[in-house]
Amino acid sequence: MIVQRKSARRLSVQYGIDLALSYIIAVIDAAAILIPLRGRTLTAANVDFLEKNTTTLLVLSVLGIVGVVVAGVVSVAPTLRWYVAGEEPNPAQREAAMKLAGRQTAILLAAWVASGAILILFNRGDGTALLLPIVLGVLLGGLAAAGTAMLLAQRTLRPIMGAATRGGEPRLAVPSVFARLVMLWFMCSALPVGVIATLIVLRSNGWLIQKYASLDVPVLVVSLAAILLGLPTMILTSRSISDPIGEVVDAMAEVEHGRIETYVGVYERSQIGRLQAGFNRMVAGLAERDRLRDLFGRYVGTDVAHRAIEEGASLSGDVVEAAVLFIDLVGSTQLAESRPPQEVAAVLNDFFRIVVDAVDEHQGLINKFAGDAALAVFGAPLRTEGPASAALATARSLGTQLRRLPVVDFGIGVSAGRVFAGNIGAENRYEYTVIGDAVNEAARLADLAKTSDRRILCSAAAIERADETERAHWAERYSTVLRGRSEATQVSAPAGPG
Repeated sequence: MIVQRKSARRLSVQYGIDLALSYIIAVIDAAAILIPLRGRTLTAANVDFLEKNTTTLLVLSVLGIVGVVVAGVVSVAPTLRWYVAGEEPNPAQREAAMKLAGRQTAILLAAWVASGAILILFNRGDGTALLLPIVLGVLLGGLAAAGTAMLLAQRTLRPIMGAATRGGEPRLAVPSVFARLVMLWFMCSALPVGVIATLIVLRSNGWLIQKYASLDVPVLVVSLAAILLGLPTMILTSRSISDPIGEVVDAMAEVEHGRIETYVGVYERSQIGRLQAGFNRMVAGLAERDRLRDLFGRYVGTDVAHRAIEEGASLSGDVVEAAVLFIDLVGSTQLAESRPPQEVAAVLNDFFRIVVDAVDEHQGLINKFAGDAALAVFGAPLRTEGPASAALATARSLGTQLRRLPVVDFGIGVSAGRVFAGNIGAENRYEYTVIGDAVNEAARLADLAKTSDRRILCSAAAIERADETERAHWAERYSTVLRGRSEATQVSAPAGPG
């Protein structure tokens, strides 16, 4: 709570400083225009406005600064409460946050209008001679204060607005990048040059300015004002463009390093806002693609998922040399009858977790689960060296690990040969699978292995395609005609003690 209060106080102070600086810069801006006209206008020839109202102007300036700071801090306080606490804003709080910029402008304009009204009231005895400088000062100062505050307070308000508009479309209408650059040129170049040109034209024709009046001081004051005010204006305008773009660049670097949850705040309706919103949509799309790929990979295997993404959805398939491992759980029906469903599910999960880990370790693919059985493929869809050796090594590893599980019995069959590996099904619903004699042979061997001593059997085709190191772990047992086949299969089992 203390940290939140300090953070809220810091943001309030920063926002108050932004408004105070905006007001001060506007006072200087208005003075740079009005001071050169001192004693040189026809309407004010007999009235020295500045000398008469020096104290009043100073008091009004101080009161204006204090007033806009207090009003601004009060305006932003409700928004800071939920923002600093890290809470999700409700619709009313979002709406209030979106109106901060508008209230800020209204506060500054109201302060200048009130100051102008007080000056007119204090000088009402001088008639209309002072209306021109007062109205001109209020107009210039109010607009300068509102525009400067928009640039100054933007850095403070940007993260708040971003949090308020998270998950929605930006609503704050601000000048486009092109308009900001044009405004920068107007304020730093066109305006001071135009003021100087206007002073010269007015004096030449005797309009408002006496023909014999010197313009040296006015031109010097306007030039200095352009230099002193032009630099901060340029910096603020540049920051209003570079800061949000820099946030997008930094966010892109975060995404590049795998932090796909990165989000950039967006609250303005401009090219920059569209860029930020587009980045967020892009990241959301990438996150969705990753979720789909992860989900896809859980069903068809990571390698198949990657290949489908790289080659497109067709994955039509082809005939390849592969090895097939079929594993079937023994007595699952009796297990389900004698134990609670939760316990049966736990046994199956332990069983399949061992199977998946062993197959992954040898670069194989769990092609499908069928009840209490699983079909693993080696050499497809990604070609590997020695798929038969990998399948046989996986079978031996499974035999060792699965015997450690209680109430679990199994049969494993391994075969190898040329199979069709690819997608089977309709265009809108594919299933990646393998089809061939080796698949059928492996399934029959797994069924036969349920009654063998080692619970693992393989065909001669798998032994012939394995390397010498792996063949040394297997011993030929007998020849038999498997169910559904017409030719005899030479059957081997792991060598050595069980």
